[in-house]
This record gives sequence, C-alpha cells and structure tokens, in this order.
Amino acid sequence: QQSGRKYNLFLKRRLRIDKRHQSKDSIFFRDGVRRIDFVLSYVDDLNKEWEKKLERRKEFESNLQKAGLELETEDKKESEDGKIFFVKIHAPWEVLITYAEVLNIKVPIRENDIPPMVENPLDCVLLPFRLPEKVMHPEPDYFTAPFSKDRQELYLINDESTFFSPSMRNRIVNYILTRCPYGTEEGKKKFGIKRLLNNGTYTAAYPLHDCQYWKKASDPNCDSERYTLYMEWARFLRFYKEQPLDLIRKYYGEKIGIYFAWLGFYTEMLFLAAVVGLICFLYGLFTMDENMSSKEICDPSIGGEIIMCPLCDRDCEYWRLNTTCESSQYSHLFDNVATLFFAIFMGIWVTLFLEFWKRRQARLKYEWDLVDFEEEQQQLQLRPEYEAKCTQKKRNPVTQEMEPYLPLTSQAVRFCISGATVLFWVSLIIASMIAVIVYRLAVYAAFASLMENTQTLQPISGLLTPQLATSVTASCLNFVIIMILNFFYERIAIWITDMEIPRTHMEYENRLTMKMFLFQFVNYYSSCFYVAFFKGKFVGYPGAYTYMFNRWRNEECDPAGCLIELTTQLTIVMAGKQIWGNIQEAIVPWICNWWGRRKARNNPENLYSRWEQDHDLQTFGALGLFYEYLEMVIQFGFITLFVASFPLAPLLALMNNILEIRVDSWKLTTQYRRPVAAKAHSIGVWQEILNGMAILSVVTNAFIVAFTSDMIPRLVYYYAYSENEDSPMSGYINNSLSVFLISDFPERNEPKENPENFVICRYRDYRYPPDHEKRYFHTMQFWHILAAKLAFIIIMEHVVFIVKFFVAWMIPDVPADVKAKIKREKYLTQKILHEYELEKLKERLCQGDKRATEKEFIATEGRMELSRAM
Repeated sequence: QQSGRKYNLFLKRRLRIDKRHQSKDSIFFRDGVRRIDFVLSYVDDLNKEWEKKLERRKEFESNLQKAGLELETEDKKESEDGKIFFVKIHAPWEVLITYAEVLNIKVPIRENDIPPMVENPLDCVLLPFRLPEKVMHPEPDYFTAPFSKDRQELYLINDESTFFSPSMRNRIVNYILTRCPYGTEEGKKKFGIKRLLNNGTYTAAYPLHDCQYWKKASDPNCDSERYTLYMEWARFLRFYKEQPLDLIRKYYGEKIGIYFAWLGFYTEMLFLAAVVGLICFLYGLFTMDENMSSKEICDPSIGGEIIMCPLCDRDCEYWRLNTTCESSQYSHLFDNVATLFFAIFMGIWVTLFLEFWKRRQARLKYEWDLVDFEEEQQQLQLRPEYEAKCTQKKRNPVTQEMEPYLPLTSQAVRFCISGATVLFWVSLIIASMIAVIVYRLAVYAAFASLMENTQTLQPISGLLTPQLATSVTASCLNFVIIMILNFFYERIAIWITDMEIPRTHMEYENRLTMKMFLFQFVNYYSSCFYVAFFKGKFVGYPGAYTYMFNRWRNEECDPAGCLIELTTQLTIVMAGKQIWGNIQEAIVPWICNWWGRRKARNNPENLYSRWEQDHDLQTFGALGLFYEYLEMVIQFGFITLFVASFPLAPLLALMNNILEIRVDSWKLTTQYRRPVAAKAHSIGVWQEILNGMAILSVVTNAFIVAFTSDMIPRLVYYYAYSENEDSPMSGYINNSLSVFLISDFPERNEPKENPENFVICRYRDYRYPPDHEKRYFHTMQFWHILAAKLAFIIIMEHVVFIVKFFVAWMIPDVPADVKAKIKREKYLTQKILHEYELEKLKERLCQGDKRATEKEFIATEGRMELSRAM
C-alpha cells in the first residue's frame, strides 16, 4: 500500500512536469515574456468567513485589472502542499509610465560626461579590499530627469521590458496595491492590501527574488543579482571586502542601501576609536604594577593593617583592606590618566563621525538621484490608513484640493492617551530598576556573610568581592528584565503610533522611532546611570548611614572605586545585547526556513516554483530596518555615553559590527522575502538622535571622570596634600580613608561579633576623626576635591564643546566636488530639456501647426539663453 502511494505521487509529479515544459523556477508568466512584479497568496479555507473573503478577492483583483495590471493565478493543485493559490501580477508598460510620472521617478536621459574623481594614490594598497568593478557599479552613470509620458523620446529607452528596474517595478505595483479598493463594509470604503492581509483575505504579498541565492538563474534574461549579492557580500568570508552599495541599492532600493552605507561607514570609523581605546587599555595594563594605590592596598604592612568598617548591618564583620588587592589592581586598567585622554578623544571622534557621515550621505544623495527627494516626498499621497480613517475633509491651501484631515480635538485626545501610555511604561522601567537596586541591597549582606564564612570561596575571594558579586548578578538580572520589557513595549509602541494616525509614512516612522528610542534609552541605560552617578554617593557614614525605604542600607562603592562596577555593568548589558541580537537575527530565521530550504535543494526546480520558494521565507516587514537602526543606535550610546569607564567598548562594537554587516546581508539575501523597494535620502530622525547623544556623551563622560573615577581625588592629593616629594602618591590610601570609633556604632549598625576587639575602623570619605572638635563632619579636603571636580567638569565640557563646534564648522556638510557636480548636472539637464522642447517646437512649425507661433519659438530660445547665462 505504501509503495502504491509512492507510485501515485510519482505519477502526479510526472504529470506536473509534462504539463508545462517551462521551469517553474522562473520570474515570468507562463508565456515566458511578461515579468512577475508581485505575488499574492491565499488559502481557500471553508470557514464562516470564506464567502466574504472570496467576494473581497474578486472585487480587489477586478479593480487591479481595471487599474491596468495583468494577473495570472496558479491553482492550489499546482502548489507543493496543494493548499495555496498564487496570484502573479505583471505591470505592463502603460501602467509603469503612468505611475512613474505620479511617483516622480527619475530615469536616464544621457550618459554622465563629468570626469570621475582623481584616483586615490592608496588604491593599490586597498586593492585586496576591493570588489570587481561590475559588482561595485552594475550600471553606467546617467544624467536623470523625472519621467513624463509626454517626453518619452527624450529618455534612453532601449528596451521597454528592462527600462524600469525590478525594484522600481515592485515599488510602482506596491503603490497601486496599497490604494486599490475592494468594496464597502459597514458604510465605509475599504481599500489596500494591508487590510486584506490583516483580515486573512490574502496570506502574503511580496515581490520575487530574481533567482536562488546559491546558483545563477538558468534564464539568460535574468541578471541573477541575488546570487551576486550572496557570493560577493552576504558570506562572512568576505568580511574584509567593501560593500557593493550600488548593487544593494539597485536590488533592494535606496532605503536599505542607505542603511548599509551608514552601518559600513560607522564600522570604518569605529576602527580608529577601537585602536585608541586598545592603546589606553594597554597603557593601564603595563602600568598596573606601578600603581601606588594598589601597591599600598596589597602591602600587608599598609593595607593588611587597615581595618575597614562592616559593609552591612549586624551580619557583616570587620575586614582588612588588602582583601581587595586583586580588584584594586584590575580597577587600574580602566581608572588611570589614559581614561581622561580617551574621554576627550571620544568627544571629538563622535563629531568627526557625524560630520564625515553628512559628507558621505551628500555624495550618496547625488550618486543615487536623491538630491530633490525631500520635495518629492511632500508630493506623494498620504498614508492609506490616514485616508481611510479620516472621514472629514478640508481644502489644502497649497494644492487647493480637498483632502482628509484629523480634527484638532481628536489629535489632542490621541496624543494624551499616547503620552500617558509612554509615561506609564517609562515609570515601569524606573520601578523595575528600583527593584533591582533593592535586590542589590538585600543580597549584598548575604554575599558578604557567605564569602567571609565559606572556605571554598577563599581562593577567589580577593577577586570576587561582595560588591562585584552583587554587581554581576544584578547586571544579569537587569539584562533579563530589559529583554522582557522590550518584548512587550515594542507591541505597545506600534499600537499607540497606529492610534495617533500619522499623516505620512515619514511622520509615522519618526513618531515610532522617538517612542521606541525613549523607552530603550531608559531601559538600557538607567542601570548604568545608577552605578555611574548614584551608587556610593549617598551612603552616609558609620553610625549615620542612609537607608532606602528606611530598611535597606545604601550600597557603598568598592574600596578601589565604582568605576570597575560600571565597567562590569556596561560589559554585561552591551555584550549580552549584542550576542542575543545576533542569535535572534541569524539563528531564529534560519531555523524557521530550514524546512523550506531543504525542499528547495532536494526537489526538482520544475516542481518548486520561484513564488513558492519565496513564500516559504520570512517576511522582512515594514519595520525591519527600524529595528536594525535601533540596535545600532543603542550600541552607539554604549560606546559614547559611558566610554570613559570602558575603553574596550569601541573594540567590542567593531567586532560586533563586522559580524552584524554580514549577518544582516546574509539574512536579507537568503532568509527573507525580497522587501518592497523604498526611497530614503538620509537615515532620517536617527541623525538627530545621534547628534543629541553626541552632546550628552560629553556631559556624562565628564561626570564619570569627575565623580565615578578616583582621578580628581588623586590629582588633588598629588598637588596639594602629598608630603613625600620622592613618591608623591604614597600615603594616598590612608589619606582617602576616614576614622570611626567603633564604640560610636548604634545598636542597629554594630556587628554581632568583634573577636579581635578592634577599637577603630576605616571608611571611604573625607571626614574629621572622632577626637576632633568637628568629629565626623567633612574636612576641607572634601570641599577642595568637590570644587576640583566641578571645575574639571566645566573646563572639560567647554574645551570639548569648543573643539566639537570648531570641527563641525571646519568640515562642510557637502563636499565641494559634489556641489559642483550637482550644479553641473542641473544645468546640463535643463539644457537637454530645453533643446528637446525647441526641437519639438521646430517640428510643429514645419508641420504648419498654427498654435506653434514664432513668439513661442523666440521665448523658448530666450529661456535657453537665460539658462546658459545662469
């Protein structure tokens, strides 16, 4: 019986192969001529909604045909699983030229005759990093002009079937699909493929990849650009090669192209920051043995004789300072003079990065015909969702046409609900951070007691102090909470942005970006801000400690300082996010597509069609690129806002980004359906966010150096309080610790045991000793250090800001050669258009057209002369 079933299946497949000699792994209709520009799929499920869905599909497909599109349906019997219908869509020439004019698409009018840039003398050195010229520049450079149906003779139309690239074609078809009506429901006119996907009428809508990624298409008319991208760009072994940005733009559109251009440029700039950061780290490593502070802490006659006050109430014991020997040595890796240099360097680096990116972006805008894109964007129609939900209309003062609008009262109510929701979730993050702080305070005593009484922990007790153990576990717990809150808030942010009904796509993306970034900023950075600026700052002193909620005693910094704890926090959150992000981006889609890819490799291409292969892939989604930007901008915050505490952060980011570029390119080329091409002239609102973070980073790093590191107290001691000319830093540890009389402990704080009958203990602060008339009040040295810290912040901020703004002023946003090329192209384009109009006018005069008067001819010639003069 089983062999009979196998035989029947074989016959069925044999019949399907014989039925159509043309391979189904094709991007053309059955006639082999008309290109498939888009595919819709649906399942004919016989449930209670079946008739309604059928009616919607009939109406929708009928209206698509009325709009000029051509459809071809693949019956479910032809599909691999026998359940899915596929509707293939082709846009004929008449539809393409009509909507190319509507969308203001620029097309070639003449090959560019502007000489290329002078060759770089370093090109021979950079040759191993280059890609073949055909991959880097798949098309010649042209002068372009917006398409017009009345001027078709003007454009370089060699072949109507290839004049518009596949990405342009799918953009035009998507424009029609998002606005095509499918009937009236509940008294409202319904339209757009997005609604039909949401209500299950269709299961998917996507343009096709041009071939399988691991081999070229058998059809000679197919460029096999997906295969080229995979071989030259999406494989990790090509990590050292430049990116084929022009080919990415041609295949995926400008919006995805500009993201990879920005990511590549950011990674290149990180190389300089990583090298300088590594040098600063090595300086700390090589000078570790020369650090007088850790020498004194580790010295049994100095650190071994200093008895420190208990780190928690009642349960904790007195301890000797030299037990923190190893942690004080490791703290010097990041808390040294190089930290100050690196903080100032990164303040300037971030300015150079942003200014040079503006120049790179300006060059791309010229090369990719995006110079006038802002004006084009304003001319595009409103979001379909806005048009559908806004029933009221008013006259546009510019176009004098009636268009939908959202009343001011409705906007105010929606913004209030949106603001309250965002505020609630931000409050939730702050509440979770307080919960983590309470955890730190609650378990700290347990760690301190455990490490003092457990013999098995003795070998690592010097390195793993109670402060560090608490910091590591709290950082891990905080990271888990961050991931959970992110999961829920992403869905909430999309919901409230949809509720606001933004007018245009750009407005929608900008609002969602600001909501998501605000949340992520608080979510990821709040714990780092706590450790950097609050931990150990409001402790009080023995006998008068401060308490959270009058129950948990506030945390103290490690005797070596809080900077090492900030480094730990930053490393765990940053590295954890990057590792988790790469797992999500690479492994999850791969697992989801494993079965589909297995079918594609094992079945004959005659049976496994191109549209089915792409249907089995994951959907990139309208917000796919948004999450990529968000991930990188959060990383940018880590390497700028807190970089003074961790000079290796840029190196970690560099290694992650080298992997990120290849992971993103691999998943986009192999694991996802082809996204609909979209235009973008810049990275959008992310540029403003990066500028804001660059300014904030100067302030945060100045405060970290002043208040979190021990640099300023050491400098004050070196210049004002040192008594040893031969070794100015000797005695610093003793100077930085105040004395407390144990008999002054209140019952709440006093340890249960004092087996060695200590009389005094020491604590980190600058206060008068118990035998002084101002006992336990701050000494003058405390105020000198505070004044020095504030002065340092003011000086560092002003110096870095002056250098930043001077550098920004010195570097023009648009390179001089690009400005000249833009002017030259505009002039030549106008000249070509005017000559074309003059020739048409001459033809009309020769044909005896009375409307083509001599005055019109003179006016046209005069306009050309004026254009030349300009």
